[in-house]
Amino acid sequence: MYDFIIIGGGILGMSTAMQLQRTYPDSRMLLLEKEAAPARHQTGHNSGVIHAGVYYTPGSLKATFCLAGNRATKAFCDQHGIAYEVPGKLLVATNDLEMQRMQALWERTAANGIEREWLNAEQLREREPNIQGLGGIFVPSSGIVNYAEVTAAMAREFINAGGEIRYGASVTALQERQQEVRVQTSAGDFACRFLLTCAGLMADRVVRMLGIDPGFSICPFRGEYFRLPASHNQIVNHLIYPIPDPSMPFLGVHLTRMIDGSVTVGPNAVLAFKREGYRKRDISLADSARMLSNPGILKVLKANLRPGLGELKNSLFKRGYLQQVRKYCPSIQLGDLQPHPAGVRAQAVSDAGQLIDDFLFRHSRRSLHVCNAPSPAATSALPIGAHIVAQLGQQLRELPVFTKTKVAVAEA
Repeated sequence: MYDFIIIGGGILGMSTAMQLQRTYPDSRMLLLEKEAAPARHQTGHNSGVIHAGVYYTPGSLKATFCLAGNRATKAFCDQHGIAYEVPGKLLVATNDLEMQRMQALWERTAANGIEREWLNAEQLREREPNIQGLGGIFVPSSGIVNYAEVTAAMAREFINAGGEIRYGASVTALQERQQEVRVQTSAGDFACRFLLTCAGLMADRVVRMLGIDPGFSICPFRGEYFRLPASHNQIVNHLIYPIPDPSMPFLGVHLTRMIDGSVTVGPNAVLAFKREGYRKRDISLADSARMLSNPGILKVLKANLRPGLGELKNSLFKRGYLQQVRKYCPSIQLGDLQPHPAGVRAQAVSDAGQLIDDFLFRHSRRSLHVCNAPSPAATSALPIGAHIVAQLGQQLRELPVFTKTKVAVAEA
């Protein structure tokens, strides 16, 4: 019998497990991950940016967690000898409408307590000779890192503190009883006093395994990237982002300097017809049928039909994709867009047909589920994990099987 079982070996599950083990050092803990190694899905397929919190509503969990996570991620990397760089981010406006939107971002960054610098067109050219625009905002604290390496370091710390990890353990069924939660997996059956899930793309399905109506469904969006040839590794000095359309949930196609020295272009946002559909040819009839028969998801797709078709067109025809980046970097040519692995974003959609933009949790008496952890979840993984452990502590006080000693140790 384990005290805690954590489902999910991405950066959020691993951060939570690591901090849970620190908080309850005398407890038996098991982390279950269906893949053969950690960070095989969203964590290992993102752009690697350490975000600063530019875009998020002041006072929201996203804004609070991102600001704290930017600092915590860098400190964790310093502690564990993980390479990272801090080139800073440039948000570039290319027309009058984007300049107006940039002013709104300027005010938002001030409300979020983020250091930034306003650049006119001439100052922008001085910083980035290959970038053109009417102006920009420079955010010096944005960085880049390999989040799979960060997750692996968290896994080592969890194990060194007494935690256990089972890879290749796909969860097939859950049952919550009066005194325990039973977890059936492809690697055997386990029992725990409390279950915590960080299942990402499978978050809604895991909640439903317990017979709980989650009130949302995951709609997968594939983010497709290209890599520039090595001859373009110095094409930019910073992370280059367009000014986003505030009516859209995604940030647009940007140029990202990666920690390996390369530069990527992307992502777009295309509906994926498989939960873990990283390639265009990845199609699941079962996943597609569930998604396209879901009233909430259908409402979202209908409301965003025009931009969705535009994204699909740019996915199928590379020239349209190229136009997105040439707005601010005209020297890039069609032949420069080389293949690069895609990512899949787990976008939670409410049953009422609304995109869920902030963190979402569900509870039962003996379980806590992270149902939506939107970008910048990787940047924010450490403060999110601390928040989850604190939430869990409140639930444990109501469970007599967790002794007063364990709760007292956690609160010390």
